[in-house]
Amino acid sequence: MAATPPVCDFGWPAPGFTLPATDGRILSLQDIAGPKGTLVMFICNHCPYVLAVIDRIVRDARDLQKIGIGVAAISSNDVTAYPADSFEKMGELAKKHGFPFPYLYDESQDVARAYGAACTPDFFGFDAGLGLQYRGRLDASRNKAGPADLRRDLYEAMVQVAETGQGPRDQIPSMGCSIKWKAA
Repeated sequence: MAATPPVCDFGWPAPGFTLPATDGRILSLQDIAGPKGTLVMFICNHCPYVLAVIDRIVRDARDLQKIGIGVAAISSNDVTAYPADSFEKMGELAKKHGFPFPYLYDESQDVARAYGAACTPDFFGFDAGLGLQYRGRLDASRNKAGPADLRRDLYEAMVQVAETGQGPRDQIPSMGCSIKWKAA
């Protein structure tokens, strides 16, 4: 089922976390934070919205890292119900697509809850002080990649955050598959 997250709550403080990464490290928010800002993405392995743009996510992450933005992706889906999102499969996806950022596993789903993550992909762009400045889409793609020349909404917003500390006031929410929550 498609889901859309709420609009950006400017200045909202990034919740801390410490999670295992597919490369064997245990990383905290402080470990991934960049000097000019930080991008935390909630993604997963099986979502068609993520898979449609995974190469663009990797491209934008690389470009943002070059300007001092720290980047990490987190998968929080229930792997019992969605085995394609298992930690082992996460490692395979990261390797296949050459993720330049850590891919973290939120097994308890506590981090997704703390962030209010609604869908995959869900992008949280923070300034250098870890205040939220962007909660919008990657680009106008949906569950199929749009044309290659689409405006790079996420990239352009995070460049603005790196340069000014402020995100754009007009943001279009991301859209994707809902987070797959564990049964209560």
